[in-house]
Amino acid sequence: MTNAYDDLMAFQRETGALGQIAGRLGWDQETMMPRGAAPQRAEEMAAMEHVLHARRTDPRLGDWLAAINDKTLDQVGQANLRHIRKSYLRNTAIPAKLASELARKTSIAQGIWAEARSKDDFASFAPMLEEIVSLKREEAAALSKGNLYDALLDDYEPDATGDQIAAMFNAMEPRLIALRDKVLGKPEPKNVTGTFDEAKQMKLTRQLAKTFGYDMSRGRVDKAVHPFSSGSGMDVRITTRTSEIDPFNCFYSTIHEVGHACYEQNIDDDYMFTPLGSGVSMGVHESQSRIYENQIGRGRAFTSWLFGEMKEAFGDFGIANQDEFYATVNKVHKGYIRTEADEIQYNLHVLLRFGLEKDLIEGKLDVADLEEAWNTRFERAFGYKVDKASNGVLQDVHWSVGLFGYFPTYSLGNLYAGCLNVAMRGALPDLDTDLAKGDTTAATAWLQENVQQHGGLYKPTYLIAKATGAEPSEAPLMDYLEAKFGEIYDL
Repeated sequence: MTNAYDDLMAFQRETGALGQIAGRLGWDQETMMPRGAAPQRAEEMAAMEHVLHARRTDPRLGDWLAAINDKTLDQVGQANLRHIRKSYLRNTAIPAKLASELARKTSIAQGIWAEARSKDDFASFAPMLEEIVSLKREEAAALSKGNLYDALLDDYEPDATGDQIAAMFNAMEPRLIALRDKVLGKPEPKNVTGTFDEAKQMKLTRQLAKTFGYDMSRGRVDKAVHPFSSGSGMDVRITTRTSEIDPFNCFYSTIHEVGHACYEQNIDDDYMFTPLGSGVSMGVHESQSRIYENQIGRGRAFTSWLFGEMKEAFGDFGIANQDEFYATVNKVHKGYIRTEADEIQYNLHVLLRFGLEKDLIEGKLDVADLEEAWNTRFERAFGYKVDKASNGVLQDVHWSVGLFGYFPTYSLGNLYAGCLNVAMRGALPDLDTDLAKGDTTAATAWLQENVQQHGGLYKPTYLIAKATGAEPSEAPLMDYLEAKFGEIYDL
């Protein structure tokens, strides 16, 4: 029995290592690859994907899984087996023809979506989206005899259901709208003024990465069009972006990606290249980036330190004191774009997309009616009309590449972060004293101990409940938002 497990894990570690190499090719493509290399890189990545798919569906996996007696394994072994078995069953359940067709259609669709977006013409993208929705429904049916949306959601947030998430989101929505309406009725905080040197931004952003515990000996910070984190274990890289007139774009993108990166860097080294060696779900991953960025990074204590660092780096930038700076960093503003939204309204953007994609997959909404449904629901949630498709239904790339079930994990991450923040502050009553000095050590150590080190060992909701002592709920996030913005805006 032990031999079968050892053989399985040796094979798995090789697959994991190859997956990391594929990821590094993707990182290079977004950061340093010469533009003319794109056709060659496409072939290289396709070759890697072919090898990885063959390994993930290798019949020997089924033989090893059948030969292993789960009861002879310890907790780590059983968790590895749970992940490998689930992955193998999912990979082998999808017919090769369907997998190939999905890969082909989503590759083509991304270009059609980009063209439609540039022309604000949803009608030109709708036929391709109809095909993708049909293929994703077919995929979901192959994966599960139950709810189709749940089958797709499981890829990103294992064991969650759309109805469970909808219950929490439905409880959030009226409180979010009421809070947003109160805040937008108040005078706006100031904006920063002047220009911000790119080299100085990058120097401070690297300092911020280290301040939040990012190990630069096992990582690096580079520039990219869209910030992201890549890799796990001993090689975890992040990217950020700069704006001459908006330094917060750089600093908070960095802190956000550092949250993702520290999760991967802090997983138990024994789990490297195994299913336990990366974050357990997209929602839990997002909880780390969000608690770093928002509850810690945008908190009053930490922003008082950051204000001093920015004054030293840039001189006067139009903000008089720490209180003004705190309000500026947390400014609530109208807008159409999810990725530019403030802490309150970001969740409303996600709830909109979750409801629409769930209805599409469950057959309650036709693609032909999607734009109208988006516009109607947006106006209901935000109080004003969508002005053009690129600010509405064509805004995100996710659906064009088949990522149905991904959107809700963004707000789940916020929800989990709200739960973790309450528990962390209960355990660390003097935390704000440290954060006001730019010292995040106690906070990041608590998160490493209670969340990050475990990697994929526990199921997502169990991990959050274990860390916080309570089942995940939307209440802590909403209480936090109402208290924070109530104070800033004197509600």
